[in-house]
Amino acid sequence: MTPEIPIMSSDPALNETPLPYRPRNELRDFGAINTLGLWTLYTKEVQRFLKLWIQSMAAPAMISLLFLMVFSLVMGDRSRGTGDIPFLQFLAPGLIMMAVIQNSFQNSTTTLIVSKHQGNIFDVLMPPLTAGELMLGIALGGITRGLIVATVVGLVLFPFVHYSIGAPLVSLVFVILATSTLSIIGVMVGIWANKFDDVATITNFIVTPLAFLSGTFYSVERLPSAIQVASNFNPFFYMIDGFRYGFIGQSDSPVWLGLLVLFGLNIVLWTTCYFMLATGFKLKD
Repeated sequence: MTPEIPIMSSDPALNETPLPYRPRNELRDFGAINTLGLWTLYTKEVQRFLKLWIQSMAAPAMISLLFLMVFSLVMGDRSRGTGDIPFLQFLAPGLIMMAVIQNSFQNSTTTLIVSKHQGNIFDVLMPPLTAGELMLGIALGGITRGLIVATVVGLVLFPFVHYSIGAPLVSLVFVILATSTLSIIGVMVGIWANKFDDVATITNFIVTPLAFLSGTFYSVERLPSAIQVASNFNPFFYMIDGFRYGFIGQSDSPVWLGLLVLFGLNIVLWTTCYFMLATGFKLKD
């Protein structure tokens, strides 16, 4: 049953007379969705990382370029990524997606852990936003950052690789699914973490290893059969494999399987994160 809240007047004399009650959900005069509040939260997230463009965009591009230079010097054109695809053309999409994964995660995590650290987490929780709107606004910020990072890194690497995108829609779908997944995970970690060390633990021992062991620098087909099976349980593998398919037209696993895994994972993560926000898990203490 929806709780009811008395309507109180600013005049003490009027408060002596019982006034009618209104359900709590009727106090939100925004319709089904608080579009203004959602847009405000989203633009706040975007403006936050745009102001730190050196850290949020230039740094990922520089790191990806360094990876490309190192592998170019070591491997050159002597190695093939998969089939007849030159190694550097195979490597470039993996570097782009790895930067997207790390930055989408960092964006959502940072906005919550910094608010906790600075003591202004109530500024995020007090506005008239539902748990779904709050999660969507933060996640959309992470998705936007991931898409911008993908574009910047792709443009920086292009003069050195000269790749082409054969199926741009496939790559776009996979990058959106990847950024959505990591943004939601970032929100969950931001809710759970009490300090920056907790976030660093998740980043260093889970996110980064899974990203490096997902086929970014190699084809999974070249691994022993036992390790190939283990790679199928790594969601980052499907992100990179599907995104790479849009560039080179080849993949280590069926594209439909990657879409199915990532869609299902997003549903599970969305439900879990919504429950954490709706119940105030580690936020109302």
